[in-house]
Amino acid sequence: MSARLLLVDDDEKLARLLRDYLQQFGYEVDTAHDGRRGLAMALEGAYAAVILDVMLPGLNGFDVLRELRRESQVPVLMLTALGDEPDRIAGLEIGADDYLPKTFSTRELLARLRAVIRRSMVTTGRGAVEGEAAVVVGGLYIDPATHTATIDGEPMTLTPIEFEMLLSLGRSAGRVKTREQLLLEVAERDFESFDRSIDVHISALRKKLGDDSKSPRFIETIRGTGYRMRLP
Repeated sequence: MSARLLLVDDDEKLARLLRDYLQQFGYEVDTAHDGRRGLAMALEGAYAAVILDVMLPGLNGFDVLRELRRESQVPVLMLTALGDEPDRIAGLEIGADDYLPKTFSTRELLARLRAVIRRSMVTTGRGAVEGEAAVVVGGLYIDPATHTATIDGEPMTLTPIEFEMLLSLGRSAGRVKTREQLLLEVAERDFESFDRSIDVHISALRKKLGDDSKSPRFIETIRGTGYRMRLP
């Protein structure tokens, strides 16, 4: 299925190469080469996903993402400098769905892109499965059919990956989910020892749940292993 993408990168040669590559797979790709233009296009256009570089003139990628998340939950795949873990973590904390170091292969970019778009399609209801039972854990209500969640009756605003992670933990309440399992389930990729993306997403979920990591009501850390949704 074709989809419209926005690529924001000041390297015009790389942008052309990626646009030409992605068009082979049926994607329509718009490009922007500075942060302010990229932000305006992301807010105005109906994009299936945004590919966003960190280093941009005008507004950097973090500022673009921060402003974008005030109004939109469009999936964002960030491009970061090789080995620059602080950049990767900062992007995830602001609301990026995934990231790639700029030494990526085009095949990996395509795989990550397809994964974030699939998650978004499900979360927005285009891929919802009717009749799936809601998950209730204490004051937490997660509805996989409508892809909504509430905490003590209040609606939660979640990115696609946050929703999938919350649903995965909720369905397995009382059982430990390893980081490897969570990453494979929600990000559709293998775990690497230096990968902290799951921890960052869990931290974001805890904030939205009003959870305390030291005395959690919902998500507890199982040291050296992963996470578990507490039974009430």
